[in-house]
Amino acid sequence: MDLSLVIDNLLNAPVLFFLLGAAAAWVKSDLEIPSPIPKLLSLYLLLSIGFRGGVELAHGGLSAGVLTMLGVCVAMALLVPLWSFFIVRLRLDAANAAAIAATYGSVSAVTFVTAVNFLRQSNVPFGGHMVAAMALMESPAIVVGIVLARMNDRDTTGPSYLPWGKVFHEAFLNGAVVLLLGSLVIGAITANKDAKSLAAFVDHPFKGVLCLFLLDMGLVAARRMGDLRRSGLFLGLFAVTAPMAHALMGIGLAKLIGAGAGDALLLAVLCGSASYTSQSPLRCD
Repeated sequence: MDLSLVIDNLLNAPVLFFLLGAAAAWVKSDLEIPSPIPKLLSLYLLLSIGFRGGVELAHGGLSAGVLTMLGVCVAMALLVPLWSFFIVRLRLDAANAAAIAATYGSVSAVTFVTAVNFLRQSNVPFGGHMVAAMALMESPAIVVGIVLARMNDRDTTGPSYLPWGKVFHEAFLNGAVVLLLGSLVIGAITANKDAKSLAAFVDHPFKGVLCLFLLDMGLVAARRMGDLRRSGLFLGLFAVTAPMAHALMGIGLAKLIGAGAGDALLLAVLCGSASYTSQSPLRCD
């Protein structure tokens, strides 16, 4: 392993801003990004990645390799919550096990954004279809988690009890998925006429916005460290080992289907990351 490359990436501005946010929280600074701004930053990052992914997809087209990759991503989004549920269920009740399973089966837009930025800085090419893969992986795990929770809840009559309309609306029409897929489609449609004119908005501010966003993520992560200590050794070990195991599966699958280095890294990131918003649909009545 080239240690200079590792050090170079650890000393990257977005990473350092994340550490700055964490340090500010640890020393109990009053540094804070007002609540509406992080939401706006995340919307910009999703729009930028979706649009650029659509442009790249338009130039690359849909091939058998692309469709295979999308199929692998959806399969992992369905399978990860299944085995995660039965592992966590050894210690937790069905509802909490299903919520954690959905979290690990879904994906993190923040982690994906950071990985994309890393690839761009390293000049490693990747396919625009990986943006579509991220959007496709967001929802299946939520549906699986809800079904698992209801099937193991003694107070319900099983899957037929589920309010399917609300479940699918939450899973497939949440804001992140709509914005990502919408931006992807718009980027693909306007690739030849608007990509250059929008570069000043979609491309150039990207890294600066990412720095601000990760500064806020550092503040949030450090302030929630107490929750990790209270969760116990079992969940702590699962939180550390599950992402690594899932990422290794992603790398193995990428090698199996002959994916390029950039796509392989993004597949590993998608398989290994976990969403911090996927638990809310599990509260459906």
